[in-house]
Amino acid sequence: MPELPEVETVRRGLAPVIEGRTFARVVQRRTTLRVPMPENFVARMTGRRVISIGRRAKYLLWTLDNGEVMVVHLGMSGRMSILSPPDKDGNGRHDHVVFHMDDGVRVVFTDPRRFGLITLVAENDLEDHRLFCHLGPEPLGNAFDGGVLSSVLRGRKSPIKTTLLDQKVVVGLGNIYVCEALFRAGISPRRSAATVAGKRADRLVPHIRDVLTEAIEAGGSSLRDYAGADGELGYFQNAHAVYGREGEPCPGCACGGGVQRIVQSGRSTFFCAARQR
Repeated sequence: MPELPEVETVRRGLAPVIEGRTFARVVQRRTTLRVPMPENFVARMTGRRVISIGRRAKYLLWTLDNGEVMVVHLGMSGRMSILSPPDKDGNGRHDHVVFHMDDGVRVVFTDPRRFGLITLVAENDLEDHRLFCHLGPEPLGNAFDGGVLSSVLRGRKSPIKTTLLDQKVVVGLGNIYVCEALFRAGISPRRSAATVAGKRADRLVPHIRDVLTEAIEAGGSSLRDYAGADGELGYFQNAHAVYGREGEPCPGCACGGGVQRIVQSGRSTFFCAARQR
């Protein structure tokens, strides 16, 4: 599933092309994805102008000129692609929605597994909407620091790796970037979350920020289905220190044991047992 850097990369690719443009025509080929598409979706979108494209957690937020926001989640395999004439029309088997803009550009939502989501929410209701009301702070925002992280970790007995994947704790983090941040911070993924509160949390937060910022600059990590809005693949996977590197030498570590892999809550965790305590 695309994590924060991948979604932010898509947002940055879409924004300069789509902001200020109007939907001249919308082609909808499915009535349901992960959840049913909004009623009268085509009629509600046609003629609307895009004011801005933002992001909350792993959701793209297209703010429209009528006070509604089109919320998009890419799911496991979703992709937003920008096509300009004379590119193909977006008639692929898994091209579920095609947005024709007033300047001839087309934005195609493709989702082979159909775990993605497109819905419409009134802008004033967004914060209290069921998709967003439970979400924690943005890891790159001013509201996230060691003190904030410590406050939610205290008393938690679950492993820190599993806890950081909880979107109520902090949003946007997934398996890749949690593994990488914990490695940089020298914190074991098996350590209970409560023991990370305090000085370890202060040490961890800057590494979370750095990993995410570097990944965004690299266009995200392309491991399976992900590509940016322009079709370009991300290349942060080339800088992964531990993720997906089981048995390989640990960068900057002389432990001799190499990167290890364990399974936590059904997800693979990659780490260095010598460096991460």
